[in-house]
Amino acid sequence: MITIGNCSGFYGDRFSAMRDMLEGGRLDVLTGDYLAELTMLILGKDALKDPTTGYAKTFLRQVADSLDLALQRDVKIVANAGGLNPAGLAQAIEALGTRAKVAYVDGDDLRGRLDSHPDALTANAYLGAFGIAHALDSGADIVVTGRVTDASVVVGPAIAHHGWKRDSYDELAGAVVAGHVIECGTQATGGNFSGFLTMSPQARARPLGFPVAEIAVDGSSIITKQDETGGTVTVDTVTAQLLYEIQGPLYLGPDVTTDLTSIRLQEVGIDRVAITGVTGTPPPATLKVAVNSLGGYRNSVEFVLTGPDIDAKATWLRDQLDAELPIGPDYTWSTYRIPAPDSPTEEGAACILRLSARAADADAVGRALTAPAIELALATYPGFHVTAPPGRPSPFGIYKPAYVRRDRAPETVHLPDGSTYEVPAPLAYAEPSPQRPQTFASPAFGVAVGSLRSVPLGDLVYARSGDKGGDANLGLWVPQGKPDAAVEWLLRTVNQGWVRKLLPEAEELTIDITPLPHLRGVNIVIHDLLGEGVAASTRFDPQAKGLGEWARSRFVDIPGELL
Repeated sequence: MITIGNCSGFYGDRFSAMRDMLEGGRLDVLTGDYLAELTMLILGKDALKDPTTGYAKTFLRQVADSLDLALQRDVKIVANAGGLNPAGLAQAIEALGTRAKVAYVDGDDLRGRLDSHPDALTANAYLGAFGIAHALDSGADIVVTGRVTDASVVVGPAIAHHGWKRDSYDELAGAVVAGHVIECGTQATGGNFSGFLTMSPQARARPLGFPVAEIAVDGSSIITKQDETGGTVTVDTVTAQLLYEIQGPLYLGPDVTTDLTSIRLQEVGIDRVAITGVTGTPPPATLKVAVNSLGGYRNSVEFVLTGPDIDAKATWLRDQLDAELPIGPDYTWSTYRIPAPDSPTEEGAACILRLSARAADADAVGRALTAPAIELALATYPGFHVTAPPGRPSPFGIYKPAYVRRDRAPETVHLPDGSTYEVPAPLAYAEPSPQRPQTFASPAFGVAVGSLRSVPLGDLVYARSGDKGGDANLGLWVPQGKPDAAVEWLLRTVNQGWVRKLLPEAEELTIDITPLPHLRGVNIVIHDLLGEGVAASTRFDPQAKGLGEWARSRFVDIPGELL
């Protein structure tokens, strides 16, 4: 067994987590995930200003604080914090003057080498875990990478420890699932968890502990956390993370294709959940590439509408501005909710109406947007004011996925002794090579059991949601303790028409639904809900983080006996 902890789920996560994890209990490896689609865009902008940057600077500061402790405790550190410049990060770590042996993995950076996106700001293939494993086998104390899959920072140490081969598909798939659970940090221990009210006050009072995966030689694992930390690890918290940002029954990776329908979860102790039964098959023949391009500039103005006649006030404002705004930019007006009547506070009687604009030219969404809006201050609806003074336009990026042959992105390991090693290609590939997971719809409609009650969906299910480029992912599941009949109802009820009624914003969009009965739930992908990705979206919730909680607040008809 190898014990692998996590200390970061995103660039900007809790700074003290690296030292906290090193001091909190026995680990073999400490990992961190610092990259996301939006993060790559941020690092790309950094690199434009200073080519020596392009990596997660927070990680370097954490290492400066904690690397000596890691060496004392014989804990290896693996992180994808190298971003666009893993070589630069490795050099910066070596410059700290420690005795650590530093290795890095690159080959993912395809800027300027994609015919379909010649001017991309960033273009990074998702590499796998065998390069990390080779670096650890070669004696590295710390391994930093460019864009590997989030789970790879966990899978690589497991490969090195257990000696798995390229065709150890079930074992690799099991480690991928464990990596997927812990790579988002405290989301596995109660963070962003619909069932947070089931957690004890003590568990919620303390900072949530970061997760730990104990991975066995057969790929099975136990998800846990260190003692005396906040939060909790249950089947439901693990399910919440398993349903986060997946897109179908097959989880495609550079080393293995993981069958998510094969996962079995079991609580085996306090804060200990076993993951077993995971199966895998050969990986696809192509690698996914995350491409970020500069899309132009955007700006917005937020108007406050207060008191009675909200709709009429909004209509008057829009009519006035529509007549004055220049033609050209892409304008978007937000929706709003009518405030509750007879509010005892002014804020409770108000709502926000946002005007957003995007254009290729910054001037088109600068004063050309804000001046007409502010000039109406004394000439429009009663109570006019805005939430902030007019701002300057800011650049936005556009995310698009691409796919390349593996030979276009050779996974290369740079070892502490200065030598390099190119990771061999997989032994076999999935046929045909899928670029999107297979999905299948739920049965047509739900079982009618007794009388129906119209209640919030959240009375019966938990949810977790997030973004994958322009697509939104929504996982719904029946928590532990609810009857199995409720799971049957959910699996039979959720179809495309039901989702469109539940979430009217998705009415015209393509929807994929994957039943996951062993996880007591379904996964829903709503394509293009987020437009061109978080960095370009003008949606109220551009990363779909609150989509699941919105779904849980919606009233649906549920058989009364299930409640």
